[in-house]
This record gives sequence, C-alpha cells and structure tokens, in this order.
Amino acid sequence: MEQIFFTSWTSLLRTFIISVLAYLGLILMLRVSGKRTLSKMNAFDLIVTVALGSTLATVLLSKGIALADGLLAFGLLIGLQFCLTWLSVRSKAVSQLVKASPTLLVYQGQFLPEAMRTERVTEGEVLASLRERGISTLAEAAAVVLENDGTLNALAQAAPGPQSALSNVPGAAQRL
Repeated sequence: MEQIFFTSWTSLLRTFIISVLAYLGLILMLRVSGKRTLSKMNAFDLIVTVALGSTLATVLLSKGIALADGLLAFGLLIGLQFCLTWLSVRSKAVSQLVKASPTLLVYQGQFLPEAMRTERVTEGEVLASLRERGISTLAEAAAVVLENDGTLNALAQAAPGPQSALSNVPGAAQRL
C-alpha cells in the first residue's frame, strides 16, 4: 500500500528535475519556432498542441523515457509543424490540404440552411455570435462566417469587391 502514495525520494527528485528541464526545453523550442506553433489556426495546429501536451506528460511521468528522448520528440513535433506551415504559406495545394475554408452561414440577414447543416451549426450558435458583436437582429447581419479555426464571426456590413473581408469565403463572391 505504501507504493501508491510514495515510492522513493529518488523518484520524486527525478520527476522534479525532469519536469523543470522538459518545461524549460519546451518553452525554449516554442519561443524559437514562433507564435504560429501554438496558434488557434486549424486542425493541424490543434493536433500539435495536444501532441506536445501528451509528450510533456509522458516525459514527466514515465521513468522509461529519457529527457533527451522527450526533447527530441518536442523538436520533431515543432519542426514538422514549422515545415508544414512554411509549405502551406508557399504552396496553395498544401494550404488547401491542411486548412479548411471559411463557410458563409448567413448572408444579408438570411440563414443559409444547407451550409449550416453541412457545418453542423445551429441557429442558436449563429445568434450567439451576433450578440457577441452587438448585432441585435438577424436582419442587421450582413454575414456570419464559420472560420477555419471554428470560430463564428459576424459582420454588420459587407463591402463589395476584392477588399471585402468576405473575398476569401467560398460562395460569398457571387453574392457580393
């Protein structure tokens, strides 16, 4: 019964030292790799964030994983994410592969039911996004867009043309 609560001082010391060093190593790698590594951008960013957390927990608590192995895993995850984002900025094909497109859910005060059904978004969620932006009625909404990171953005006004905030939303160009 004693091992459930305490195994040894050596075990506690190892966990303390590995925790501090792994944490510092992860922070250093994240600072070097840039803000994008943990940004809320797309599914791949989320996967990397979860994988980093899982790797950190494994390194901290598994005696079979050396600190160097954990740091290498951090470096590989961050390096792969950096390469993927670097490629997606330079290649439209890679960008389309790794990033979802924004989806127009409301246009000129009208729900777009097919788009909402496809994206599994309820009218209540759309109305909540309007309230967040201070838009009091659906009729006042020029557009509501489900962004590629899963957030809902409501626009009170939509400007036509290439400078419009809706210019990269599929289906919106035909409506402007």
